[in-house]
Amino acid sequence: VAFAIVALLAAAIAMLILPTAVRSMIDHGFSRDNAAFIDSYFLALIGVAGLLAVASAVRFFYVTWIGERVVADIRRTVYGHVLGLSPQFFETTRTGEVLSRLTTDTTLIQTVVGSSLSMAMRNLVMLVGGIVALMLTSLQLSALTLLLVPAVVVPLIFFGRRVRGLSRASQDRIADASAYAAETLNAVPIVQSFVHEDADRARFGAAVETSFQTARSRIAARAGMTASVIFLVFAGIVGVLWVGARLVLSGDMTPGELSQFVLYAVLVASSVGAVSEVWGDVQAAAG
Repeated sequence: VAFAIVALLAAAIAMLILPTAVRSMIDHGFSRDNAAFIDSYFLALIGVAGLLAVASAVRFFYVTWIGERVVADIRRTVYGHVLGLSPQFFETTRTGEVLSRLTTDTTLIQTVVGSSLSMAMRNLVMLVGGIVALMLTSLQLSALTLLLVPAVVVPLIFFGRRVRGLSRASQDRIADASAYAAETLNAVPIVQSFVHEDADRARFGAAVETSFQTARSRIAARAGMTASVIFLVFAGIVGVLWVGARLVLSGDMTPGELSQFVLYAVLVASSVGAVSEVWGDVQAAAG
């Protein structure tokens, strides 16, 4: 975890350095007198790219390792717990459902811990760093940008709750299908003796179709959440940039400062969009 956090911070810092470098190049570098500055600028960019690449690889390795380790521990713990339950539990709970919990459900958790959590932490760091950088660049434009926050939070909360409930229902339907498959496959001689193959195919197909319909509703809710957040964020930033362009024309802001603000605004917007998608994964795993 410590290695993953250090690598994550290094990657985020490398990304946050780039807009400042672009501002310096625009305001000071495009002239014959500063030709040497351009060379050192691009060498520095290569160094930043190398730091970003190494830090991202280290972060991916350790975070994915953590995800695999957590899921392995969960599977072992759940299996050990199930073995100690009373006979009544096994009389009322189908074996296939228990197996579905051990495999399909834990895979969802693996997605969150081994992938989504890493993305969330990285984008949260970039979000906070980007907001601080925006304020240092232009307090006036940053104040307008922060007015967007309530508009983004509302759809996250609304759709997030719906995704959580639909995800739980979707996993229940998958467990139903797995349980029915386990029952019939464990008793194939009986199924075939009574020529019951077509009936079982139809019933399993119906269970799978119900699972698909529930999953489709969950996907639609997540898609709506992502679309709402991305549109609100980028529409707001376009308005803020319009104000920034007016400030440049009036001489209250340099072109380099506006370029820096644009890049930080894009970083903040993309981070918010990524966090909204991760929030959907978290709600699915919570279900």
